Amino acid sequence: MIALTRAAVASAALLVLVLSAGAADKRPMQVEDLFAFKRAAAPQISPDGKTVVYQVTTVDLAANKSSTALWLAPADGKGEPKQLTDPKGKKDMNPRWSPDGERVLFESTRSGSAQLWVLTADGAVKQITDISTGAGSGIWAPDGKSVAFVSSVYPEFSEKPFAESNKLNKEKDDEIEKSPVKAKTFSRLFYRHWDEYVGDKRQHLFVCKVDGTGCRDVTPGDRDANPTSTTFSSGDDFTFSPDGRYLVFSAVPEKEESWSTNYDLCRVSVTNTSTKWETLTTDNKAADSGPKFSASGKKLAWRAQKKAGYEADKWDILVADCKSDGTLTSKPFSVTTKYDVSVGEFVWTGEYDRAFLFTADAEGLAPIFMIQADGAGFKTEYAAGACGSLSTSRQRNMLAFTETTMYHPAEVKTYWWPGDQAKPVEVSKVNEKLLAELDLPKPESVEVPVEGNVNMQMWILKPPGFDAKKKWPVAFLVHGGPQGAWENSWSFRWNPQAWAAQGYVVVLPNPRGSTGFGQKFVDEITGDWGGKCYRDLIAGLDFVEKLPYVDKDRIGSAGASFGGYMMDWFAVNDIAKRFKCLITHCSVWNFESMWGTTDELWFDEWEHGGLPWEKPQKYAEFSPHKKAGNLGKYKTPMLVVHNDLDFRCPIGQGHELFTALQRQGVPSRFVNFPDEGHWVLKPQNSAYWHKEVFAWLKKYAPPGPK
Repeated sequence: MIALTRAAVASAALLVLVLSAGAADKRPMQVEDLFAFKRAAAPQISPDGKTVVYQVTTVDLAANKSSTALWLAPADGKGEPKQLTDPKGKKDMNPRWSPDGERVLFESTRSGSAQLWVLTADGAVKQITDISTGAGSGIWAPDGKSVAFVSSVYPEFSEKPFAESNKLNKEKDDEIEKSPVKAKTFSRLFYRHWDEYVGDKRQHLFVCKVDGTGCRDVTPGDRDANPTSTTFSSGDDFTFSPDGRYLVFSAVPEKEESWSTNYDLCRVSVTNTSTKWETLTTDNKAADSGPKFSASGKKLAWRAQKKAGYEADKWDILVADCKSDGTLTSKPFSVTTKYDVSVGEFVWTGEYDRAFLFTADAEGLAPIFMIQADGAGFKTEYAAGACGSLSTSRQRNMLAFTETTMYHPAEVKTYWWPGDQAKPVEVSKVNEKLLAELDLPKPESVEVPVEGNVNMQMWILKPPGFDAKKKWPVAFLVHGGPQGAWENSWSFRWNPQAWAAQGYVVVLPNPRGSTGFGQKFVDEITGDWGGKCYRDLIAGLDFVEKLPYVDKDRIGSAGASFGGYMMDWFAVNDIAKRFKCLITHCSVWNFESMWGTTDELWFDEWEHGGLPWEKPQKYAEFSPHKKAGNLGKYKTPMLVVHNDLDFRCPIGQGHELFTALQRQGVPSRFVNFPDEGHWVLKPQNSAYWHKEVFAWLKKYAPPGPK
């Protein structure tokens, strides 16, 4: 795999040597263009493989909102896409074809809250759910007569008949909304997550007939029947059994959910009323998720990890024989265990349960791989940028997916399997006009020797109008995670093209801990955040400073989450002297206070090898706050961005850092978004974020060539 993927990276790197013919007539991207791009997502190919339905989001920057509509395109790319729905400023999302291909189930906010709707062949839409707590992630039963969905409800009402429980849920929500007292009370952890207070609500699975009648909660009780952490989600987190009589789903740990990764596959009947759910994966104390039945209904596949408590462990595809009701009849077999790839999304291919297509991070890309169900025949099926949202036809020989690169946002593509002679066909074409206007350079992949006799892959993106004879400033960006990677992909948050267009050479290193370079490379960040990874980044900076077109006196660095942590670590170590400024977004400054205020405790406890009072030295070893006095020694100007609703890296981390900077007279600025979480998502907030960040960079490391 590595050799194949390296070839793909090398091929992509060669493209940087050839400028597009019309580059001189194009303009650099502006921040406003980020919001002008349409955002294609969630493709679903029809059962007959002839058409693809997908969602397209349009952002209205002036109105500070977005709208999402459903579109349809011919799978062969030979016809023009057409808009299916007009939600009139609302959101129509997550389409799913009915088994007969005549209807599309989707989630919409057009009635005021998220509910499930059905679009029929004649273009009519009909609302099918009206549940006070909203409905989402809808899927069809095999016979097309009923649907299942997720709703967050109060568990104390969940065993009552639906009409009664729905009424009680609404009354409780209304009471909370109307009460002048906004106090929140909690009796267990995980009461908040990412950017919202979830309180005592639980995500339950519901089943109802397609006309909306017969609705019932089939996973009652005080437990989530759907992943509360996206870390353990791979798209479809629950499915009907082949006979339609049961649901198999990814369940949150029954206890200790804030510090356990023991997600299990569970099974309940579609008429279940018990709070006790059958567990299919009791032998595995690590995470299991994403169940998918084969076309024959005789096999069940899912993703699984091996190391309990470790969210970044390698994901494998497991397969077991089963009955039509979802009962397992054999021990699971790991299809991918002997290959050094960590599976992202996967789908069955072919009618005879023979193979899988799946995505995985690999050498700065996210290709589509193929492997036979017996673990043989592993190969790279398609490698370009970053692929995702896989969907197959009924015969499972036609694939729809999204692909992004660093020079174009997501487009929907289709692909015949087997694909020895086939080429992907772009069917959505949502941004053709805008892309034709913009000068979006292609990234160059380089390899930097680092300790341990390995190389670190690093992307270099040169600005529009680049002249190698001149000296250019550098934006040195560190990714989050830390178990993540800079890939040849598009982002509407940290978009390298937006930085390059300001007049900077953008450098995107993938140091120790980055995904896609083997599990050993990932694991080597654990307990060593300020060690090998930090030294890898120094090696990357050394490499950059020696480039003949780089002005080493105009280098700034920025990062978010773990990348923000690294900015803080830079600021208190000697490397600080080599940067003209630092930009830290939603960072970790103090490991000791982080543990008691973050939401997912399993992450901190794994990274430090235990609890703070058990391993105080590990929480202190690489915590920037322990070296806070060095901020005043190096005095590297620092922009701090931190948000009130960030429950992953809570706001106190930013307060502590800014206080330490100001107390020592370090040039610093604190930008706070009280209505944002770990990311800055509202359009005008995002535009303001870019304004602040680029102004700080410009002040201390002026853009453009010299």
